[in-house]
Amino acid sequence: MNTRIQRWGNSQGLRLPRSILEEADLAVEDEVSIRVDDGIILISPLRRIRGKYCIENLVAEIPADYKVKETDWGKPEGNEEW
Repeated sequence: MNTRIQRWGNSQGLRLPRSILEEADLAVEDEVSIRVDDGIILISPLRRIRGKYCIENLVAEIPADYKVKETDWGKPEGNEEW
């Protein structure tokens, strides 16, 4: 399928046919990631956790010097086996 880059005000955009959006499981107002790889424009849906968070954005917020540590929650209170 071919389309044309068009001007909308001071921006440029592409019109995506409904069939393309349906095939990509996308809808109007969905967020996407756009990048260029070796001169090719790639558009990927940002998948959200329960519709609220995007795992890529959450992981990007982890500080570079973050170290995993164990938390002591105290003695067992019930029938825990640990």
